[in-house]
Order: sequence, then C-alpha cells, then structure tokens
Amino acid sequence: MDFVENLKARASKNKKRIVLPEGAEERNIKAADAVLGEGYANIILIGNPAEIKANAEKFGLKNIDKATIVDPINNPKKKDYANILFELRKNKGMTEEQALKFAEEPLYLGCLMIKAGDADGEVSGAIHATGDVLRPAFQIIKTKPGISVVSGAFLMFLKDKNWGENGVMVFADCAVEPNPTADKLAEIAVATGQTARVLGGFEPRIAMLSFSTKGSAKNDMVTKVVEATEKAKALAPDMMIDGELQADAALVPTVGQLKAPGSKVAGNANVLVFPTLEVGNIAYKLVQRLAGAEAIGPVLQGIAAPVNDLSRGCSVSDIEKMIAITANQAIG
Repeated sequence: MDFVENLKARASKNKKRIVLPEGAEERNIKAADAVLGEGYANIILIGNPAEIKANAEKFGLKNIDKATIVDPINNPKKKDYANILFELRKNKGMTEEQALKFAEEPLYLGCLMIKAGDADGEVSGAIHATGDVLRPAFQIIKTKPGISVVSGAFLMFLKDKNWGENGVMVFADCAVEPNPTADKLAEIAVATGQTARVLGGFEPRIAMLSFSTKGSAKNDMVTKVVEATEKAKALAPDMMIDGELQADAALVPTVGQLKAPGSKVAGNANVLVFPTLEVGNIAYKLVQRLAGAEAIGPVLQGIAAPVNDLSRGCSVSDIEKMIAITANQAIG
C-alpha cells in the first residue's frame, strides 16, 4: 500500500468533514465525487446548489448527493457565522454589517464553519491566490497554541529509497515565511517533525540546514540556525534535531560521521529545515526536477485546524491527495 493509500485508509476509519469553498469549480467537484465514492472523508461543498447539481449532471458524477452543500448567500446559519467573525474582528474595526457580508464569501465561510465546529478542515486555492486562502485562516482560525508562525512543508518522494525514510523526506519551509527568526525557525522545525509523524508515519530526524557544519563558518546567518536548533530541542525534547548542518553532512553517512561525529541525525536525516524560504523553495524544485522526485504540498503547518492551499494549476488527483492529507491532519 503506497503513501496516499495509507492516508486514505487511516482517514476512512475516522471520517472528517472537509470543506471545499470552491465547490462548483470543475476540478473540485470531480475530486469531491471521487472522495465520496471511496468514502475517506465527508465533503462539504460551498456554492450555489443549482450550479453544483447542474455541474454534477454535466460531468456525469454519481456521488455528489452524498455531499453537504452550503449556499453562502441563502445560508440559515449566516447570522451565527457573522456573529463569530464580528466578535473576532470588532477590535480591528469590523462592523456587524461587514461581518455579515464576509460570511457570504466562500473562503471566509469555510473558516467560519471550522471555527464553529461544523467542519474539520479546508482545501482551497484552485481558483484563488494563496494570500486569499490564508487571510481568513489567520483571522478566524489562527495558529496553534504556542505557535506563532505558519509554514509550508513538502512531502518529497524520491526514486532512490536510500534517502530519508525509505525514499520519503519532508522539506520546510518552502512556501510561506520568507526569513524566519531563530524562534520561528525552531517552531517550523517542530511543526515539520509533527508533519512527518502524522502524515509520513515515521519518527523525524530533523536537520537544521546551513552553509556551515558545527561551527565550520562564522556568520549571523549561521548563528540564527544554531540558536534555532537549541530552541527547537527545548520545544520538542522527544524529537531528534541537530544543526547546524550542511546538506551533505545531513544526508550522506560518511560525511555526517566525519563532520558531526556522534550525531543521531547527521548522515541520516529524513526532515530538512531550511534557513529561509528562498532556499527551501529552490531546493524542493531542484530535487523535484533534477532527481525526478514527486513533491506533494505545500502542506500548511501551524494553523489551529488544517487549512491547505492548492496550486491554481492543480489536477483533480492533486485535490484528492490534499483532501486525504487534510483529513489526516484533522485526525492528528
């Protein structure tokens, strides 16, 4: 059973309610139909009910009648959701009238449903920019207790099974935080370790990457990673975390033993934490293209309930995978 099938099997045993704010969009509705057919999540589609049903008929979909369809305009709970938003944002100047209008916006409505306990997670972004997806999540759901930063991890599936955990690695941050402080980098490391546990099903061996290994270079950028490593260890003493490590010291056993003797992570890392977003984003794309790795993500980390962003070029299959991932994050 491969990675995605494992996620589906786990999700099937504890079905979560995943809301799709872009409910009438072709790829979303086709993905919803497939998920409902396989039965590994309960799906909530936000959109005009007549349009959703017409599209289901148009595309020959058989399972959409199993979905819960929420009309954002004629929603009987709209006032309740608006009240939640107003209470959260009134100190920021939001009026009751504005809150009522926002409660009709699908991306806000999806997050309000999660906040109200009517949904467990959200997948969106096929026709919306990342900022539009994240903004209501930050405003309504907010971050997990003790976490101040949201980050994006990629699950990397390599053809050579000698790397990482039988060919599986987790890279972060590759999507959200441009230049994290030492405190934020530590939080990203711990969140990524948790992603490895929940989604990968393995114990993380986390390498905090730099252009220096154990003091081989002196620089403010290196100091940040050294400090982040110590802070991450304090936050998660049950996780194997080491740094600062160069990429080869993190991945190649002989190099790891030479440069960081005695380390439980060096030469054997399955989680790579990058010092800045530009490094992480470049790295995952290079591995994806040059090594032919499959990259699944970004999986958003640090939000109090799972909200995941899609690429606007995503396929139906991509959405199905992200629903499975989101359901597993909701299980925890």
